This record gives sequence, C-alpha cells and structure tokens, in this order.
Amino acid sequence: MLLGHDALRNLCRARDLLSEVHEPTLSIEEVARAAAISPYHFIRQFEAVFGVTPHQYRIRRRLELAKQLLAAGHHSVTDVCMAVGFSSLGSFSALFAQRIGVPPSVYRRRLRALVQVPGTLPWELVPGCFTLMGRLPPGAFRNFREA
Repeated sequence: MLLGHDALRNLCRARDLLSEVHEPTLSIEEVARAAAISPYHFIRQFEAVFGVTPHQYRIRRRLELAKQLLAAGHHSVTDVCMAVGFSSLGSFSALFAQRIGVPPSVYRRRLRALVQVPGTLPWELVPGCFTLMGRLPPGAFRNFREA
C-alpha cells in the first residue's frame, strides 16, 4: 500500500494523539477524524503502517508509561493505574501482568531492589544504545553529525 506524504503525516499525527494520556481519552473515531480518514480505513492503514491496531498501540503506550512511573517509585499502583488512563485497578493489573509478565506491584518491588541510588534507574532499564555509547573511546566522533 502506497501512502502519500499527507496521509502518512496524518497517521503520524494520529499516533501522537494515541500516545498522549487524555482526560477523557479520545475515541478511535475522534482520532480518525483528526487524521481526516474514516474510522475503518484509519484502523486498516494504521495497522499496515505501524504493525498494530490503534487500540493495541494505545494500550502498549499506556503500559510503557506505567512501567516508567512504577520504576520511578514515587506513586502507588493505584495512582499509576489512574495516571495512565485505566479506570479499573483490576483490569490494569491483569493486563500489566499478562503483557509484562509480572503484576505491577511485583514489578515495582523488583525495581526498588535494583535501584542503588534513589531517583535513578537501574542499568537493566537503560536502553542498550546508551550503554554502548558510554563504552566508546574518547574522540570516537568528532561531532554530533558523525554519530
């Protein structure tokens, strides 16, 4: 499927809308309207371009944000649940456990055990590209464009 520049830009704008946690949450129809596409065509195009449906993308982004908030350790599981847009603690905990592999309370407890310095993330949560960049010899790149 070939998409024009405007259609791709509209899909990216829709993806950004789905990434944000709104109060109240925008419906898929409202996001499709913002992308100037019919809802059913929007769902098909979104999945073709990004590999997941808009709903699954929204859930994935919410769980990623929940992982970040739990890793920070400043919020309770209930506060994180509400902050990322879930209205039911039970459904949030069940979905988190299904997708991440452990319940949110266990995830938070494990991360607290890994944190050596309060307010920092454990090395296990730092993206690999950052750890690789830290191991490069001094002067490996002369400027930002070469990186």
